Amino acid sequence: MIKIAIAGVGNCASALIQGLHYYGGDAAPDCAGLMHADIGGWRPQDIDIVAAFDIDVRKVGRPLREAVFAPPNCALVFCPDLPRASVKVSMAPLLDGVAEHMADYPDSQAFRPSGEPPVDVAKVLKASGAQVLLSYLPVGSEAAARHYAQACLDAGVAFINCAPVFIASDPAWAARFKAAGLPILGDDIKSQLGATIVHRMLSRLFGERGVVIDRTYQLNTGGNTDFLNMLARERLRSKKISKTRAVTSQIAQDIAADNVHIGPSDYVPWQKDNKICFIRIEGRGFGDVPLEMDLKLSVQDSPNSAGVVIDLIRLARIARDQGLGGPLEAPCAYYMKHPPQQMNDEMARSLTVEFIRQAQRQAETV
Repeated sequence: MIKIAIAGVGNCASALIQGLHYYGGDAAPDCAGLMHADIGGWRPQDIDIVAAFDIDVRKVGRPLREAVFAPPNCALVFCPDLPRASVKVSMAPLLDGVAEHMADYPDSQAFRPSGEPPVDVAKVLKASGAQVLLSYLPVGSEAAARHYAQACLDAGVAFINCAPVFIASDPAWAARFKAAGLPILGDDIKSQLGATIVHRMLSRLFGERGVVIDRTYQLNTGGNTDFLNMLARERLRSKKISKTRAVTSQIAQDIAADNVHIGPSDYVPWQKDNKICFIRIEGRGFGDVPLEMDLKLSVQDSPNSAGVVIDLIRLARIARDQGLGGPLEAPCAYYMKHPPQQMNDEMARSLTVEFIRQAQRQAETV
């Protein structure tokens, strides 16, 4: 089994945990929705959650199978009957994990911190036998993200950083994980088919077809705690950098900062976990003739993330077994918005698939 711990029992954790059970049964025999059914001999049903951390009073101390459905979670429920397990949610260090403005919103929409004393994360990781820690921390949780990264180093655990805090892409942190012989994958998860990957592919398509991009924007609305959290604009610096570079790295020519706007737009409570994205690209084609494109994409945000994370967990275990420390550059570039090294998605996918093939060949010879 691949033993994992989860930091942040929010909507993304809910979708992932539902997905692990869903794909572990016979509900989806064709594996629709999975990017890779098998990675190095590991399948979704081989993932076992052995620890979980959160700060919300409605989740701390509760069985994980119940906590994933507790408010303010609003992810789509597609697998309601989760198996019983012994894992209970531990109280995490609060640090900067909760934005102050959440106190102004109803209990059903916002975080409500527990008064329980926090656990020692590294000790819990060691005691649980976790091999990989998955960070689903809120945007702007800079201190909390680094706390978990340090706990991974102290406990000898691989780290998957889904949050837009620069750890895998920070040379100093990357060097520390490499020296410790621990894999790290980050930073800031790309959804399986979300705003970032669609915007990247369209931007690259324009360049490959000889169309110059003059201006572009990406606006997103949603009603989950991620969007509520991002109303605090002071927490958005890393997120804005991450999303913007993810797209501009694929634009063939230099583009002025004033001509690019990529980031969240607003919080719409009734949308719940439904994220709606609006992309506009303005360019010039043959003879400098104007060309404009507008696109609307509507997705369930958290399952869209889980489809990627289920791959990353297995890649982290494979890398750990192979003694690979530090960032896995191709998987980071393929699955993350702000990797240590940006690549075009075709190259990143090709290199990642080759990494998976090598792992599968090794698994077949064991």
